[in-house]
Amino acid sequence: MWDFLTEHWRDGVEIIILAALAYHGYLFFRATRGARILTGLMVLLLSLALISLLLELSVISSLLQRFSVFLAIALVIIFQPELRRVLAELGSSRIFSFNRPDPEALDVLMEAMQQLSSHRCGALFALKRGIDLKPYSESGVELDAVITSELITTIFHPKTSLHDGGAIIDQGRISAAGCVFPVSQRDIQDRAIGLRHRAGMGISEETDAIALVVSEETGALSICYQGKLEHDLEPAELRQRINEILNEGSAVKAAAEHEKEGAHELGTSA
Repeated sequence: MWDFLTEHWRDGVEIIILAALAYHGYLFFRATRGARILTGLMVLLLSLALISLLLELSVISSLLQRFSVFLAIALVIIFQPELRRVLAELGSSRIFSFNRPDPEALDVLMEAMQQLSSHRCGALFALKRGIDLKPYSESGVELDAVITSELITTIFHPKTSLHDGGAIIDQGRISAAGCVFPVSQRDIQDRAIGLRHRAGMGISEETDAIALVVSEETGALSICYQGKLEHDLEPAELRQRINEILNEGSAVKAAAEHEKEGAHELGTSA
């Protein structure tokens, strides 16, 4: 037994790694529209492969072998939005640098969102963190204004020209308003989730921003982070969730800085 484990332990490691990748890939792609396309494609290919194997259809078997070469390219095209999200998360600077919103500005923002909620005025915010939101701010109107409840309620008043877009919050200031955010393509069964919520999910999928949404139909408050939507929260729950995300980011940053300092001290002692 020991000789067997010594000889084949690498096979066990490979199986564990592949199983983990397959499981997390399933969790990541299962709620996307591309998942249905992939499921249909895999069913078709497996059915053809089984039929060609049982009936010994050499032509179909040869075509399937050649088709597998182009399958990787097809998967890249099908899952292009999801792959962009993964690469954005892996290549972001969130581990090394965080843009923590000002607590007083957050209090003002929460107050303004409650006012918008009570009047059923839809609103969408993106709290900038590590990834630059300049491409999205350029799609709107740059403001660079201090956050006030009066300014926010004015921006998202139904009769203003900026109310349909999203506002970007950067270090306690409204850097831009009327911005166009990417719309998430995930399958959502809840009909109460509208275009604003999908835009909030979309900006949180492609960046590390925290998106906040006020529903125009119900006045419900929601938060989007890493492509996940938490819908219909109380104001206290929403603020607590924001703090949890920010504290989580601060903990990761502190750990990275501590590891960097430890490596520096080790190099100095050496």
